[in-house]
Amino acid sequence: MLTDSTITTMLPVTDTERAGHFYADALGLKQTGKGEDGTLYFAAGAGAIGLRPMPAGAQSEHTALSFEVSDLEGEVSALAGRGVRFQDFELEGLKTVHHIAELGNERAAWFNDSEGNVLCLHEVRG
Repeated sequence: MLTDSTITTMLPVTDTERAGHFYADALGLKQTGKGEDGTLYFAAGAGAIGLRPMPAGAQSEHTALSFEVSDLEGEVSALAGRGVRFQDFELEGLKTVHHIAELGNERAAWFNDSEGNVLCLHEVRG
């Protein structure tokens, strides 16, 4: 059944070498393989992330994936120390303080990968 399947999130990238370095060096993920089509695979939790070569403009303007973490401030600080630039918002219903937005029982911080995909860190409280 699908509920027991391991999930691979496929993200479009225009430069697999640049994206591979970002996911390995900035995010600290381990590359686990490379597909015949050039897709790079990285271990992530119980699943994987595939960085698939695609033309420019294929990236989503919305959150493509979110990593659930137990220490949001610590993760934001660690990634910022590796050069990740977090997005800040001051919109009606969404405001970040030190890159973190409070969303009811959840908190989140967003950033772009080297290819423009929107990624998120989130923490669920209580």
